[in-house]
Amino acid sequence: MGESGEEKAFSEMAGKNESGTPKFGRGRFVAVPAKVKSAGGENKTVIKNTDSRIQSHCSICMTKTSCQTVLAWTKLMTILIERGKPQEAVSIFDKLIEGGHVPSLVTYTTLLVALTTQKRFESIHSIISHVEGRGMKPDVIFFNTVIEAFIEPGNIEEAMRTFWKMKESGLQPTFRTYKALIKGYRNAGKPEGSLKVLDLMLQEENVKPGLKTYNLIVRDCCNKNMTEAWNVVHKMVASGMQPDAITYNTLITAYARNGETDQAERVISEMQKNNLALNEQTCCTIISGYRKEGRMKDALRFVYRMKELGVNPNLIIFNSLIKGFVDIMDRDGIDEVLRLMEEFGVEPHVITFSTIMDAWSQAGFLDKCKEIFDDMVKAGIQPDIHAYSILSKAYVRAQKPEKAEELLTTVLESGSHANIVIFRTVIWGWCSAGRVDDAIRIFDKMCECGITPNLKTFETLIWGYSKAKQPGKAEETLQIMKRFRIQPKESTILLVAEAWHTAGFINEANRILGTSSCKTETAKDRSVESLEELYHKQTTSALSSDHLQIPSGQKGSAPSLRRGRLLKRDAIFQQESSGLSTKSIYISHSCIFGARYPIICQKQSQRQVRMYGQLSTSCAAVFLN
Repeated sequence: MGESGEEKAFSEMAGKNESGTPKFGRGRFVAVPAKVKSAGGENKTVIKNTDSRIQSHCSICMTKTSCQTVLAWTKLMTILIERGKPQEAVSIFDKLIEGGHVPSLVTYTTLLVALTTQKRFESIHSIISHVEGRGMKPDVIFFNTVIEAFIEPGNIEEAMRTFWKMKESGLQPTFRTYKALIKGYRNAGKPEGSLKVLDLMLQEENVKPGLKTYNLIVRDCCNKNMTEAWNVVHKMVASGMQPDAITYNTLITAYARNGETDQAERVISEMQKNNLALNEQTCCTIISGYRKEGRMKDALRFVYRMKELGVNPNLIIFNSLIKGFVDIMDRDGIDEVLRLMEEFGVEPHVITFSTIMDAWSQAGFLDKCKEIFDDMVKAGIQPDIHAYSILSKAYVRAQKPEKAEELLTTVLESGSHANIVIFRTVIWGWCSAGRVDDAIRIFDKMCECGITPNLKTFETLIWGYSKAKQPGKAEETLQIMKRFRIQPKESTILLVAEAWHTAGFINEANRILGTSSCKTETAKDRSVESLEELYHKQTTSALSSDHLQIPSGQKGSAPSLRRGRLLKRDAIFQQESSGLSTKSIYISHSCIFGARYPIICQKQSQRQVRMYGQLSTSCAAVFLN
């Protein structure tokens, strides 16, 4: 096979051994680019090992002095890389070789950067071989570039071997060297490796880790071993560097995440010794830690301690406390939080009221839920759609679907954006009252408002038909779902089968079950689970967030909290999260359950529940959740 045009620039070949491979020590390794066809057919430049004695066409390169062409083109390669054009930089290198010039160490270093940027990591070893074969002595910059090239694909072992080779050559590693190695171990999830690099760094006289480096290693160690994290802190102090707020906040967050909030609170004492100020985020982390551990009294105690620490709790902290006490059904705790809000001058927000409203709704106390809703309005706080949805659920739970519909009408007339949750709540209310026709009327109104029904909406209607002993209508709903391009799940098929079974048509129930993956079991024989378990997974709303976020412009007055304390003492509290946002563009509408149906242009974000067993009409109230 003849030589390529590029190879002819280096035509004098060195001797080879019997196996045909180049003999080390005879001749010099030169980077010769070769054009090969990739799988896609395009030309790709690869670095080809060719052992040859250089016969440069450039007389200056032959004298081993600085060639201005090599210098200029190497600089051009650097500019192209900085402009995000590494492939063009490689092309410049090719032309340099074609022109009969000998690349310098800087040129090879620049080429390595270009290839690494293109993720052509297979060329790393080849470039190293060419540099060594030409008798060049790699410098610190070349070694650092090689280490970074190995780190990029996660080859930390090769990076460390290059590091030791660098040390053996008598070169002093720089901060850039250690930074790259620490990054490699961090990316590999090996904090123990980062610790070894840190120890090597501490042995150096001229290179010392900075505060950011220490904090990164502390954070990595916190994910696996808190003892090692503290060892890093001690090394930091021994080196004469003081930990900052980021260091301690990292430790506090790790303890709280690991369920050791007591330890997290003790870290505050260390911060005080170093005259480091706490902020609201630090305190919020500790309070959230206690809340997750179910230790609400400790969370409340820490709020009092915040006053001693000079940090005022904000509304996010108070909302989090209220939610925590609601979760454990502690009425006294909620009352105390409300009192503290007044003491600290923190005004309540719609989320504060909604959280307590939801507790009353879950407990079945409609009057108290409505009372808090009215207090919110009197406090000058505009209810949002979540607050309206909570009250509508309370009406439905109290078997007052007409009140829930009135509330829906109020929402629509006020110009507020109703969502699918409040519509489905009213639909469920009419279904539970056995008035499916009214449920269909609300369904049509929902479509008129441009809200596309989802799977749970149709399953609610199917359940309503089942309760009304109209299995035929329940099955017809499957066809209507197709018009909305909604595929039934196994849970949907089982609901239809249950409708036939409830009406006493066992054969029809078996026929429906025959269309699902469970063909050998009848509706009657299948094990029955409660719908509450089957529909446990729900879309979460702002009420279920760990730190409740606050939209702007929603404040109320503290005096409104005093009246009746917003709470009585005779209810069981339970928190529920709900919410499902959908957005659609309504085009035209006709009665979907008549001869015509609406055309909906769907632009929708839906999260659907999954079903894991047989449905039971005895627990139908779950459709509210």
